[in-house]
Amino acid sequence: MKKQYRTALLLLTLLVAAGTGYRMLDLYQNQMLWGHLPLFFFVSVWLSVVFLFWKKYTRHPKGLRWLGLSTLSGVLLSLGFPPLPLTFLLFIAWVPLLLVEHEISREEEKVSLLPYAYHTFALWNVLVTWWVGNTAFIAGFFAFFLNALFMCVPFLLFSKTKKVLPNLGYSAFAAYWLSFEMLHLNWEMSWSWLNLGNAFGQFPSWAQWYEYTGTFGGTLWILVLNILVFKLLRKGGFSNSFKNIWQENTGGVLKIIVIGLLPLTVSLFMYFGHEDEGRDVEVVVVQPNFEPHYEKFQIPKEQQIERFIELAKPVLTDKTEYLVFPETSFSGGEQRGIANNALVSRLERFMVDYPNLKLVTGISAYKIFDKNEPHTNATREEKRSDGSVIFWEAYNAAIQISPHDSLQFYVKGKLVPGAEITPYRKIFFFLQPVVDALDGSLEGHGVSEKRKAFVSNSGKVAPVICYESVFGDYHSGYVREGAEAIFIVTNDGWWDNSPGYQQHLKFASLRAIETRKSVARSANVGTTCFLNQRGDVLLPTEYGKAAAVRGTIKFNDVKTFYVKWGDLIGRLAVFLSAILLLNTIAKSLKGKS
Repeated sequence: MKKQYRTALLLLTLLVAAGTGYRMLDLYQNQMLWGHLPLFFFVSVWLSVVFLFWKKYTRHPKGLRWLGLSTLSGVLLSLGFPPLPLTFLLFIAWVPLLLVEHEISREEEKVSLLPYAYHTFALWNVLVTWWVGNTAFIAGFFAFFLNALFMCVPFLLFSKTKKVLPNLGYSAFAAYWLSFEMLHLNWEMSWSWLNLGNAFGQFPSWAQWYEYTGTFGGTLWILVLNILVFKLLRKGGFSNSFKNIWQENTGGVLKIIVIGLLPLTVSLFMYFGHEDEGRDVEVVVVQPNFEPHYEKFQIPKEQQIERFIELAKPVLTDKTEYLVFPETSFSGGEQRGIANNALVSRLERFMVDYPNLKLVTGISAYKIFDKNEPHTNATREEKRSDGSVIFWEAYNAAIQISPHDSLQFYVKGKLVPGAEITPYRKIFFFLQPVVDALDGSLEGHGVSEKRKAFVSNSGKVAPVICYESVFGDYHSGYVREGAEAIFIVTNDGWWDNSPGYQQHLKFASLRAIETRKSVARSANVGTTCFLNQRGDVLLPTEYGKAAAVRGTIKFNDVKTFYVKWGDLIGRLAVFLSAILLLNTIAKSLKGKS
């Protein structure tokens, strides 16, 4: 590309970034939402970086080709994710990037794979999760560009292993990526939204075998097909026609067809043959539709509770056994005083007319530590006006109110990095200004160490709070604790009317399949609905409209293979990765000696 054209494109992308940034600032100052503006901002910022470092990308004679291929992979990976119905593209999305790695590894002169891999992953992160910027602008940068860097690690390790263990190279690619997804589910910097197996939430009928494998089965399916397609094209020649490839490697084509269609066929048979198990329970879910950025926390709590009641009353019946309100519906105050909270008392008075009704709702709460009580990592210190000091921790929690039982309380265990937890805060203490900008705290929120099922005369339910519904094995812990149905309380309005709330809903479909549990989902803003045990969304509300919906779901005590064994594929991948890495290191050291 000629210098003047590159300069013009750089100026254009910078102009788009500046223009959208200015518009976003203006909307923010006028307390208005951003919509899709962050998409244009983050894409233009990243393209500006690419054009700025154009010479680095195109220094090699094949550099422009590699940049184009890595761009293609980033776009295909993005198009394959919900809510777009193009999931099948994920089966070939890695092929262009694998070709880039293949060609770079064969170069005699040393060429860095990192810029091209990072470009792929940056595009993928931005194009699929740009809506994070609607929640917290700074968090968006961290989510996109830091996560893209994390993604480079397994891919670069694969390239290194392939050089010293060529026969195991592509097995290492699958093992390392699965291990990366496993790590991303289980550390404090967790952002597992883009785990490949999540994409099948768009088509639950394709992934009914998740009751055995969880999302790692889907990830493995995608990786294996990409490897086979890549090897087939490499062997047959990337410029060859399909007819020639078929004639020269019929066995390879048939293998791809079988591995592609067999899991799909099995899943479709399971889907159409499945019948929900359990006893019928009538549930009402409420969507109050309080816009969270500028409305929800400004409206008096008492007024909010009245809207909940007004929405619920017309759809409640004598047979309704559960009423579900969304995440942080109101402030419950100090944990030990929640039962005496005025808002809780108001809800209890409302429930008198429905003697068999149980209310499950999300709340915010806190705990003040007694003088000799041990503190947690989330403990905050506060000086009072009288000079005394108290120690306390904040909770994103859920409660169950029942006329037959004492109030039950559960604290969210999987926290959102940045907003609810500062990852490894002893190391990253210098991030205090960033955390403050996210309206968080360096200490973060307190957590529950174990899942908990709320118990009543109607059964046992899982009080899943928002982000927790993204984690398959963690989510299954509720069922291992006895939950017979899943109640998800969430607030997806932080992301505005974007793919974010739709993706979050799609992931709930996968949780229903993994556990074969019916789901009642209450969102403050987003989609409030029910999901059956094969992952179908039932009776969904419209985005941006207050509503209450009554439905009948099945309660059962089934424990699937996945519930019993969890992310077995992920754990096996970690074990294999450890062996591969040790062999890679040993071979590398032997080669240098």
